[in-house]
Amino acid sequence: MNAFQSQADVVLQKSIREGFGLTVTEALWKVRPTIGGNVGGIPLQITDGESGYLVDSPEGAAQRTLEVLGDPELGKRLGRAGKEHARERFLTPRLLRDWLELFTDLEG
Repeated sequence: MNAFQSQADVVLQKSIREGFGLTVTEALWKVRPTIGGNVGGIPLQITDGESGYLVDSPEGAAQRTLEVLGDPELGKRLGRAGKEHARERFLTPRLLRDWLELFTDLEG
């Protein structure tokens, strides 16, 4: 999967039901423009129109995929924003910071 994602022009995760969907974060981290179903934990990972696209139908997924494939600069912008989004929200340093803030709040 890593090799496919790393070389993809766009990554599509069109789930109709989903938990967190780690494949979405992996694609974002690899600076790939990502299109995901607007379900479960996917909206936590993709900010629609900024770090990727959220879609509600197969037709919407096809439309957004064609937009990204037809505009390489759009794909690059989404990919860069997606990586930054993943870095800010899903890496271990962020988790550690959240825990430290929680412990500090409990002490107070």
